[in-house]
Amino acid sequence: QVQLVESGGGLVQPGGSLRLSCAASRSIFSPNVMGWYRQAPGKQRELVAAIISGNLNYLDSVKGRFTISWDNAENTVYLQMNSLKREDTAVYYCTLSAFGRDYWGQGTQVTVSS
Repeated sequence: QVQLVESGGGLVQPGGSLRLSCAASRSIFSPNVMGWYRQAPGKQRELVAAIISGNLNYLDSVKGRFTISWDNAENTVYLQMNSLKREDTAVYYCTLSAFGRDYWGQGTQVTVSS
């Protein structure tokens, strides 16, 4: 069993930056699949960024602004978000695949507003 604990969300002005963290409760060596989704009010959940077998994938609207990474020593997946826009406002969820199943974080709110 793996628990994912997210942190780093909050309120930020347009153009600002946030770094989301998603820490796994046990050691996981280089998960094959990990990623970040988001869901805005009234919209479907969408994949923002993912690492799939070492390949990085990004939603077109965040390319060049967001960076996903994994730290083996910390068992943590990060999402660095720069140049944030109002349309990035959403609840962000991390996910990773390990030990034969998918795990999800509890979600963290990101609000971009002046």
